[in-house]
Amino acid sequence: MKERVAALDWSNIAKELDTQGYATTGVFLTEKECEALAGTYARDELFRSRVVMARHGFGRGEYKYFSYPLVATLAELRGAFYPRLSDIANRWNEAMGLDVRYPREHAEFLARCHASEQTRPTPLILRYGPGDYNCLHQDLYGEHVFPLQVAFLLSRPGVDFQGGEFVLTEQRPRMQSRAEVVPLARGEGVIFPVHHRPVQGTRGIYRVNMRHGVSRLRTGERYTVGVIFHDAT
Repeated sequence: MKERVAALDWSNIAKELDTQGYATTGVFLTEKECEALAGTYARDELFRSRVVMARHGFGRGEYKYFSYPLVATLAELRGAFYPRLSDIANRWNEAMGLDVRYPREHAEFLARCHASEQTRPTPLILRYGPGDYNCLHQDLYGEHVFPLQVAFLLSRPGVDFQGGEFVLTEQRPRMQSRAEVVPLARGEGVIFPVHHRPVQGTRGIYRVNMRHGVSRLRTGERYTVGVIFHDAT
C-alpha cells in the first residue's frame, strides 16, 4: 500500500487540492479490494455502530463505523496516506495562520487524539439504495481534527448504480457557494477537506468552508468507504 501511495502524482494532487479543493487518485483499489471492503458491511462484528441517516436528518441510507482493530486494508490506507497528507495539511494551516501542526506519523497523531479522549475509530462504510442520498456535512468529531480525508468508491457506476455522485460545496466569504460534482470510477479515491481550506484572493489568503455529500441514487446499490484520520470522542 505504501508503494502504491508513493507512486501517485503528489505534485499534481497538491496542486488540485490548492486550486480546486479536491483531488482524485485514479483507480487505486483493486476490484478484489473493493469487493472485500463492500463485503464487510454484512459482518456486524467489525463495527462499533450503525447509523440510519433518516433518523437523524442526515439524508437517506445508512453507514457503519469500523471498530478497532481495523480491517487490514483500511489500517494500511490510513497509515500510507497520512504522511503525504500531513505535509499538505501543515502547509495549509500555516497559510491560514493556524498554529496546529501535524506529526509525520499517523500513530503519533492518534496518540494526540487518544490523550484527549478521542478514542473511537472513524473509518466508515456507507451503503445507499434507490432514493438514498447524503446531506452536505463535515466530519468533525472532537477537538483534534485532521483537515483532509479520502473516500473510495467500491461499486461500479452505471452498472451497480445510477446517480449517487459525490458532491462538494465551497462557501466563500461574501459570495455565493460553489458546488462541484466529482465523478469517480470503482476503486478511485477522492481527497478533500474535512472543514476548510486556504484560497488565494486579491488581498491575500482567506479561508473557505467546505461541505460534502452524495446526490440522490436513482437505481441500484452504492458502497463507499471513508478514510478519516482523526478519531472521535
